[in-house]
Amino acid sequence: MRKVRTGVFVARTPLSTPVAAALSLALSLAVSLVLSLVLRAPPASASAPETGWNAMVALRQDPLEITVPGTANLGSGTLGGSISASMGTVTVTDTRAGNPTWTATVSATNFTTGTGLPTQTIPKSDVSYWSGPTTASAGGGTRVPGQATAAQAVALSGTVTAFSGRKLAGISYSSSWAPTLVVTIPAVVLPGVYTGVVTHSVA
Repeated sequence: MRKVRTGVFVARTPLSTPVAAALSLALSLAVSLVLSLVLRAPPASASAPETGWNAMVALRQDPLEITVPGTANLGSGTLGGSISASMGTVTVTDTRAGNPTWTATVSATNFTTGTGLPTQTIPKSDVSYWSGPTTASAGGGTRVPGQATAAQAVALSGTVTAFSGRKLAGISYSSSWAPTLVVTIPAVVLPGVYTGVVTHSVA
């Protein structure tokens, strides 16, 4: 069974509306974007059909779970520059019987503002991800980072492997890592609030 956690990525420019409008016409490199990441979990697994985010559903515990942080502030950068910051801790917990393997993947959407014109879009190909090493663990087994170092960062233009592992039989198991996002800001985008989705899944 695949478990999914999604995140909403937000970029803000710390400018008042009149100033931002004036600078956007000149595409000044002095304009800075403040990027923050807001992560949230989708509705839990349910035994009854879901009718919406506020639907009442019967919850059940799943032996393979992935959790993501609630929020992360990615800092600020300039047009044509880049921002690199930790997303916080991601954790996989596995209480399945036997010694099964698991693989966590990550993907993203484009990040847009306004109506999503080319000058209002940070393409997902400009957003790179690297998992880093294991930051915390419990239970025996294997843990393999998808990208152990910054030099191995991969663009989120498609779905990529974030981490993988295998638990030992008869024990509870967990593995955590603190991935980093590197956002390359196009020199031609307009200042604004840029929103997208970052999704972690495990199976």
